[in-house]
Amino acid sequence: MKILVTGFDPFGGEAVNSAYEAVKPLPDNILGAQIIKLELPTIFTKSATMMREKIISEKPDVVLCIGQAGGRSHICVEKIGINLIEARIADNDGNQPIDKKIQEDGETAYFSNLPLKAMVANINKHDIPSSVSYTTGTFVCNYILYNLMYFIDKEFHNIKGGFIHVPYDTQQVINKPAGTPSMPTAIISDGLRYAIEAVIENKNDIEINAGQTH
Repeated sequence: MKILVTGFDPFGGEAVNSAYEAVKPLPDNILGAQIIKLELPTIFTKSATMMREKIISEKPDVVLCIGQAGGRSHICVEKIGINLIEARIADNDGNQPIDKKIQEDGETAYFSNLPLKAMVANINKHDIPSSVSYTTGTFVCNYILYNLMYFIDKEFHNIKGGFIHVPYDTQQVINKPAGTPSMPTAIISDGLRYAIEAVIENKNDIEINAGQTH
């Protein structure tokens, strides 16, 4: 098995991006699966183009994209990407689309086809907080998840794909308001490894209730 794991470069004035910082320490082999790492630019269009090119060249069985979500305290395994860009801030190329479709011929939304609940359960089993999330936002993280599942729907039918949001690294919140959630990069990276282990070990998802009231 070959798994492509992506993370974004820094954006929004941050010196680092906890997503790719957590991807970098991942081992090159997890439970016999080869791990391929890719840093994506936090730029609409370019990020999806680079990801698609890597899928074509590497032919992975699984693509797992990682993004930073400042303000979240858990490792959030995302369920859904929506066909919408509403960019509150500009991407790293100065693009700031408003109320724009990602793909004109795409579905309104796509669900990840990874065993999300099994991923969350395995992360939690190792005493790292994790949960299923039902919103990826409307910025580049949602853009890359939506495009990944669009590409799978249209071209790469045998691939599984999904997205994980991670908190700020602890060092990123030193000058932020007291109480801003964070997690050490080493723990985030461990959580990603446990999520990948669950992907490898679970062809089908487990049956637990991961619903939310809001």
